[in-house]
Amino acid sequence: MKNSTLSILTLIAITIAALLTVLQQYELLALPNEALMASRWFAIGLLIFYGIKKRSLTAWILISMVIGTEIGYDFPEFATSLNVLSKVFLKLIKTIIAPLIFATLVVGIAGHSNLKQVGSMGWKAIVYFEVVTTLALFIGLAAINLTRAGEGIDASAIVAHEEIVAPPKQSAADIILHVFPENIAKSIAEGQVLQIVVFSVLFAIGLAMVSEKKRKPMLDFCESLSETMFKFTNIIMYFAPVGVGAAIAYTVGHMGFGILLNLFQLLATLYIALIVFCLVVLLPVALIARVPVKRFLKAISGPVSIAFATTSSEAALPRAMEEMEKLGVPRRIVAFVMPTGYSFNLDGTTLYLALASVFVAQAAGIELSIQEQLLMVFTLMLTSKGVAGVPRASLVILLGTVASFNLPVWPVFAILGIDELMDMARTSVNVTGNCLATAVVARWEGEFNPQPEIGLVATTSPEIAAQLSEPESHAVH
Repeated sequence: MKNSTLSILTLIAITIAALLTVLQQYELLALPNEALMASRWFAIGLLIFYGIKKRSLTAWILISMVIGTEIGYDFPEFATSLNVLSKVFLKLIKTIIAPLIFATLVVGIAGHSNLKQVGSMGWKAIVYFEVVTTLALFIGLAAINLTRAGEGIDASAIVAHEEIVAPPKQSAADIILHVFPENIAKSIAEGQVLQIVVFSVLFAIGLAMVSEKKRKPMLDFCESLSETMFKFTNIIMYFAPVGVGAAIAYTVGHMGFGILLNLFQLLATLYIALIVFCLVVLLPVALIARVPVKRFLKAISGPVSIAFATTSSEAALPRAMEEMEKLGVPRRIVAFVMPTGYSFNLDGTTLYLALASVFVAQAAGIELSIQEQLLMVFTLMLTSKGVAGVPRASLVILLGTVASFNLPVWPVFAILGIDELMDMARTSVNVTGNCLATAVVARWEGEFNPQPEIGLVATTSPEIAAQLSEPESHAVH
């Protein structure tokens, strides 16, 4: 059976099974639960067969998300026990981050000894980050003021099933000091990506200033370390379908699908606002920068799938860096822009914080002026720097900011119920925005060189990679 025919049959089977389940859920159809479960697992069986034929890691990650959803729905108690597998995957990924960022930045900066070019790349990246995140902020504010999703919530219905501890208030000095590492080992242990970037950049500048004889051994070491960490990433990625599937199963298993109307409105507002942001901001930026959109989407499909399922930008970082390099962005630009973007270019998180902060005020029946809304969300923008890779960190930051503006805390606990579903979307947009940022900065620097379609989709063997690079009969649909 041809892949195209199999994919169509699989899509039809999944659509029918999902439609029947939804109709049953809303009591519009009366079918035995066993029959519905059988239809869903039959569709998943076709999906697994499709994955075996496709032999693509990205395809298997997406398939595992469907399987995880079904396990979470049918066997919620078992699904919650699978959380350990997703945590194993995240732990393995976190071991890669620091050495990968350090090695690639040092090679990228000191290997060229062109410090002026590094400065040029830095200010261009910061300008791009601030423009795009500001646009995200305004889209988020416009969306929540249009839908007014927070109005009409009953405070007595909110049950704080998880405890959130408000962080201490931070002054501008505290935020600035947080950027600079006092102990690089401590920064690595705590996963402080921005501090690791600052240390790596300063180390690379120092290395670039020493003589060639003393610079070469360290450069060779860092280049070897960089290549090794990319191979390490490839090994860990074979576990990605298991980790991603377990993460989705856990989320569905312990949350279910029962969502209050106001929270569903907030969720829908966020998803629609993020889609609008992608179409109105990111797509035009990609077209202006002459980024091949179709191939860019193929390149980020794997990293975005991982980010969506794990709700952690950090989990997608190694794969995203590798895919953007394959797309034609020079390694030194990827190594500098992407980790920096994880602190300064959180498009999805910025949009979410704008939505959520006004939602809290609406839920509490407090009318904020536009000036007050802007002041609050700009405060959130500053305090959110460096939260990438930490699930629920944005919720903690939101709680601290809400308290500092004398707003009640209970609406934040309402948001907590659907925070994981919201985190999936905003984290995916964070990763997409940072991948695009590397291509834009590379184009701005005149160094974006899109390659032929090689390696855009991770595969299980070099032979399959070779097949994917052949003409249309092997194209990914």
